[in-house]
Amino acid sequence: MLFKLGVSQAAVQKLQSPFVAQETTPAHQRSLKNRRDLRYWPGKILVSATQLSASLLLSTGLLCTAAYAAEDSITNHQGDITPMCGTKPMIVGISDGYGGNTWRKTGLEEARDELSRCKNVKRIIYSNANGDAQKANSDINSMVAQGVNVLILLPDFGAVQLPAMRAAMKAGVAVVPYSAQMAGVPGRDYVVNVVGDTNQIGVLWADWLGTTLKKGNVVFMGGSPGATTSQNFMDGLRGGLKKYPGLKLLNEQYIVTNWNPVDAQKATAGLIAQYPKIDAIVTDGGGTAQAAIKAFEQAHLPVPAIATIASNNELNCHFLAAKQSGKPFPYYTLDGTTTYVRFAVRQGVAAYQGTVNKESPVILPFPYADSAKGLDPKCDAAAPPDADLTSALPPQKLKAVFEH
Repeated sequence: MLFKLGVSQAAVQKLQSPFVAQETTPAHQRSLKNRRDLRYWPGKILVSATQLSASLLLSTGLLCTAAYAAEDSITNHQGDITPMCGTKPMIVGISDGYGGNTWRKTGLEEARDELSRCKNVKRIIYSNANGDAQKANSDINSMVAQGVNVLILLPDFGAVQLPAMRAAMKAGVAVVPYSAQMAGVPGRDYVVNVVGDTNQIGVLWADWLGTTLKKGNVVFMGGSPGATTSQNFMDGLRGGLKKYPGLKLLNEQYIVTNWNPVDAQKATAGLIAQYPKIDAIVTDGGGTAQAAIKAFEQAHLPVPAIATIASNNELNCHFLAAKQSGKPFPYYTLDGTTTYVRFAVRQGVAAYQGTVNKESPVILPFPYADSAKGLDPKCDAAAPPDADLTSALPPQKLKAVFEH
């Protein structure tokens, strides 16, 4: 469906080009303006996170342009890194386990953009392990040898990376893992772990289903076997659904998809064969949701309600095309996940410089699409299928990500 809307094959081919490992670049000196954040300032929110419903979280923001903006009900300004920059010269390392796709490329530019406000950033070193755990640890050791003071990493290999992270901390490097939940001890193995509030996100999905669908059978599809993040999402969803007796979660364990569209589509076909009636599918990734939709369409069945996180351009274009063709499906997605790295950058810089950062390391994404409220996502036919248009990058910088 996406390609019928005109996404170019050239754009798709760009997804196959990984970054060059150990790329270095000077920090930019351009500033950010008018960004809003996802985090809660301690002492300034009068209700707990578990009391917040999806309706209260409309457009917490991270969207740079008015075209993306939704009606705000809670608006906390994005943390300003400037007072955290300190005065000590610093070299910042950014380590990726599986670099190369558009989400990762966008996150890298988010980090560079955030660091551009600190004039004392002398160098940014980037590494991409290309799926090799041993290389990921070697990259960390190499960055320490090159004198990085702050290390921001997406720890794709989990506890396997803890020894290298711990050694970096012992060497005086402020290490901040983000996006993936880590074992280990804060203060010893890393400064702090910046992650999405997976349990509460599950509750938000449940609240949306409870108020929109109200009755029916629900399936949750996760990632790889044993993925802690997927399990936490499912635990939050299961707990949230207890408030809605008309909704039944069909699977006790999350459906394994390996976050792979082919595996996800096969798994969905199996679910269709196993369960005669599925009214909603919840996934912990937009790619999985898109694969599930394709499986229902290929089976010539109505698409069930879809609730997800980290949507992509292909999924959002597909939703809009279905709506325009008179075959809409209920759709809800929480987004802004490429900006998690900005929170990690601020935590790392503040830790190394000894400056104050009052932000919580636990982050809630914002509703980017909600069919029940008439909130449509954006579709960009010129952007890659896996593009995340909820980035906090200025439009021209985001466009540049897609072109390289």
